[in-house]
Amino acid sequence: MTVSRLSLLCRDLWALWLLLKAGADEIMHQDIVPLCAADIQDQLKKRFAYLSGGRGQDGSPVITFPDYPAFSEIPDKEFQNVMTYLTSIPSLQDAGIGFILVIDRRRDKWTSVKASVLRIAASFPANLQLVLVLRPTGFFQRTLSDIAFKFNRDDFKMKVPVIMLSSVPDLHGYIDKSQLTEDLGGTLDYCHSRWLCQRTAIESFALMVKHTAQMLQSFGTELAETELPNDVQSTSSVLCAHTEKKDKAKEDLRLALKEGHSVLESLGELQAEGSEPGVNQDQLDNQATVQRLLAQLNETEAAFDEFWAKHQQKLEQCLQLRHFEQGFREVKAILDAVCQKIATFTDIGNSLAHVEHLLRDLASFEEKSGVSVERARALSLDGEQLIENKHYAVDSIRPKCQELRHLCDQFSAEIVRRRGLLSKSLELHRRLETSLKWCDEGIYLLASQPVDKCQSQDGAEAALQEIEKFLETSAENKIQELNTIYKEYESILNQDLMEHVRKVFQKQASMEEVFHRRQASLKKLAARQTRPVQPVAPRPEALAKSPCPSPGIRRGSENSSSEGGALRRGPYRRAKSEMSESRQGRGSAGEEEESLAILRRHVMSELLDTERAYVEELLCVLEGYAAEMDNPLMAHLLSTGLHNKKDVLFGNMEEIYHFHNRIFLRELENYIDCPELVGRCFLERMEDFQIYEKYCQNKPRSESLWRQCSDCPFFQECQRKLDHKLSLDSYLLKPVQRITKYQLLLKEMLKYSKNCEGAEDLQEALSSILGILKAVNDSMHLIAITGYDGNLGDLGKLLMQGSFSVWTDHKRGHTKVKELARFKPMQRHLFLHEKAVLFCKKREENGEGYEKAPSYSYKQSLNMAAVGITENVKGDAKKFEIWYNAREEVYIVQAPTPEIKAAWVNEIRKVLTSQLQACREASQHRALEQSQSLPLPAPTSTSPSRGNSRNLKKLEERKTDPLSLEGYVSSAPLPKPPEKGKGWSKTSHSLEAPEDDGGWSSAEEQVNSSDAEEDGGLGLKKLVPGKYTVVADHEKGGPDALVVRSGDVVELVQQGDQGLWYVRDPTTGKEGWVPASSLSVQLGPSGSAQCLSSSESSPGSAVLSNSSSCSEGGQAPFSDLQG
Repeated sequence: MTVSRLSLLCRDLWALWLLLKAGADEIMHQDIVPLCAADIQDQLKKRFAYLSGGRGQDGSPVITFPDYPAFSEIPDKEFQNVMTYLTSIPSLQDAGIGFILVIDRRRDKWTSVKASVLRIAASFPANLQLVLVLRPTGFFQRTLSDIAFKFNRDDFKMKVPVIMLSSVPDLHGYIDKSQLTEDLGGTLDYCHSRWLCQRTAIESFALMVKHTAQMLQSFGTELAETELPNDVQSTSSVLCAHTEKKDKAKEDLRLALKEGHSVLESLGELQAEGSEPGVNQDQLDNQATVQRLLAQLNETEAAFDEFWAKHQQKLEQCLQLRHFEQGFREVKAILDAVCQKIATFTDIGNSLAHVEHLLRDLASFEEKSGVSVERARALSLDGEQLIENKHYAVDSIRPKCQELRHLCDQFSAEIVRRRGLLSKSLELHRRLETSLKWCDEGIYLLASQPVDKCQSQDGAEAALQEIEKFLETSAENKIQELNTIYKEYESILNQDLMEHVRKVFQKQASMEEVFHRRQASLKKLAARQTRPVQPVAPRPEALAKSPCPSPGIRRGSENSSSEGGALRRGPYRRAKSEMSESRQGRGSAGEEEESLAILRRHVMSELLDTERAYVEELLCVLEGYAAEMDNPLMAHLLSTGLHNKKDVLFGNMEEIYHFHNRIFLRELENYIDCPELVGRCFLERMEDFQIYEKYCQNKPRSESLWRQCSDCPFFQECQRKLDHKLSLDSYLLKPVQRITKYQLLLKEMLKYSKNCEGAEDLQEALSSILGILKAVNDSMHLIAITGYDGNLGDLGKLLMQGSFSVWTDHKRGHTKVKELARFKPMQRHLFLHEKAVLFCKKREENGEGYEKAPSYSYKQSLNMAAVGITENVKGDAKKFEIWYNAREEVYIVQAPTPEIKAAWVNEIRKVLTSQLQACREASQHRALEQSQSLPLPAPTSTSPSRGNSRNLKKLEERKTDPLSLEGYVSSAPLPKPPEKGKGWSKTSHSLEAPEDDGGWSSAEEQVNSSDAEEDGGLGLKKLVPGKYTVVADHEKGGPDALVVRSGDVVELVQQGDQGLWYVRDPTTGKEGWVPASSLSVQLGPSGSAQCLSSSESSPGSAVLSNSSSCSEGGQAPFSDLQG
């Protein structure tokens, strides 16, 4: 049908085109003259011949040759052009009768007359009817002409007669006076210049009509041969181009019509005077010609307008079709994508918050997709309108409209179905949440009932009433029948949701069981308290003493007759009372454990609920903000400062979300039934929590970007769609808040799980989380360091950081500088790494929020391999010394509090002692390799090498755990502790140390010195009394072994056998055996300040430095002792 309509329209256009072409051809082929007045205007102006418009008696046109003296001098070409032009002006009918020539030679000579007549006769291009010659008027010339004409008649023989006239009246006998101009005695009004202007105007109009007709014919051919384009842009271009050409053609037509009317108006003035005898036929013919051209031009314009209307309709319908097809392709692609997207919405939610989030997502998706659906429906209506308007492509438009309606209805139905499922899921989760909330309230109720108060009658009855009142609310809060739930919500139940329903039902049943047990227990307590005393018939003796006998009173009676019975019943009653008290004690302990279990489950429930909410919030931010930054439809709302800044704004939030959603949350759910073991879950995933360090390090950049772009319309639009009351920055803070929340929940869980199996795991998990928080906090300071040229990662793990007042004192410094440094401290921020300590200057804090974090300018660093410390400085308990390169550089550091100073000193001591231990192990390893490379000595040899071999063999036997007591305990029991007073003797073994500070070094001791040889070479070294630092943890051993930690300070009491030493912990006062290899070098007496250095000296040297402490007023001398 579309093809037939299109072909019919094309046939109509072709017929109109043929009509337009015929009219144009008629215009182009009529009134065609070889010459125009404008072409020979100069020749016509000479007026040697003119067409006055007069007619003969039979209507023959009259051409007048006025007296023109220079007639003979006119070039033949010009004469021929004028004759041709003048004979072409009259109509073909008048020209066919023949022309009458009037030759006026009254003032000329006969010779000129003869020449003129002969020239005219020879060159006249049209038919001649009569030639009238006015001969010269002079007597001589007239006589001569009469004679000459008679004798030369044969020379004038022509196809028409030539009549010689003597005067003008003779001329009037041949041509009426009204057809002759005034110079020939006539009355015909003729102006040659006016005639020339009229002829020029008429011919210009005729030429304009001809050109217009040619243009219309060419344009019509182009329109008729135009093929319909297949796309919107091409169709629009063709329609625009054709419209421009049409407008130009219409303008040309308008100008031609205007010109024609102007000419006709000028001729109309003469027509008004047509009744007068002065009006000639040529003027009337000219007016008729102009009117005919105007009529033909109007007909051509009407035909063109009709043709253009059909052509324009065809192009406009084609453009409408192309727009409809393009819109159909776009809308169908969008609807297909929407249908595919909604097909992925299969999740029904795993919690109430999740379902609510899914419903919000569905509503947001419906809102976003609603624009496309409305567009599709509007496009379908447009197609229907095209069909009603009898579009030529009805067969193509109608199926597309039907498909669009089908897709829209399908989308709406799917949205309704999805909303129905989610509403069902929301209803189920609300019931489950109500049941869980009811269970939690019950748990709180049980936990809030003190066990001691329930032992009384009033307390038991009050608790019983509370329980019964609570159980009355079960009908409206708990799940009644599991099978009914399964049947009612069958359409949304999957395996996970069924399992969740089952667990909630089990929790509900367990809670009810606990309630019933508590209820039964309380009923027994209440019944036992109110049980009436059984009446017993009293004996007469007892009635006299006790009107209200009771078992207790009878037991206390001194009546001789009942004494034997009382003695017999006494042991039984005491045993029964003890059994009852024991049962009540066990019941109280059981109820306390039950309350703790309830509280643990509550903490676990809070942990899971907050974890699910946290995951939902992260997903909401990622989908509602981060994903929208890549949405082309939202690109216009983004400011330029946000382009390509998604990673800066959100950091690694997506990585955090995937870890919690895919891993951590699912593993936490496995510990619902055993919450006390949840610490294992944290320990197993402790390394994954390092991702928070990266997020927190990026937080300052994110905060800065947010402050710059917080007023961007993009964030406001996203917040509106998500229906969030808080802005994005509040949600960007969620990961920081979450990582700090875990340690609080772990503390709560640990408080209720101290006697449970997983208590140690919980404690370790709590310590690890706190360590991560410390590492995150330290890293936030570490990234603020500026000016350090090297890689901070090469310095090892950051152990501590803090701000201190620092005085400097260098041996090589200038005196004034030393004095100035002594009295004026510098404010420095110290960063203690495993391999170096950095001194930085804290800069001013600017900005707000995370932008307010300080920055640190690097000043200097000290290699820990060359660092020593003096733990106490006289005069200030908050000061300690850090010295470098054997006290070549000394830094007196003052901490804000003594506790901070103690923590730093302890941490530095651990670093130095670990380096000392590493040096010892390396030295022992070198000595072991050296001894293995030497030949074995003779058995009777007493050289030190043999002792070394024996000790090396012992070391190899204990190589698996050189600091453990297991090797000693397994072979022989620990030595007995020494008797009091039999420890070390100060006089016999005391190493007299001066009052100055004792210096420490982690350099390797000389293994081949004389002292070492006397003690058995590489065997266990001989220790001296005093204080020592423990360099390795020791927890194993017998009952007399002392448990120590690395970094602890102990006092030596007695040297034992098998490498064991009996020591005392001055902090706790406990004593016990520890391996000698776990103790570091000697510390000075307690009255001196202890110094520890890790400066590595030459092999075989141990540096002990004794220095007096620095006071506030001056500097004491320092001395070094070579050990």
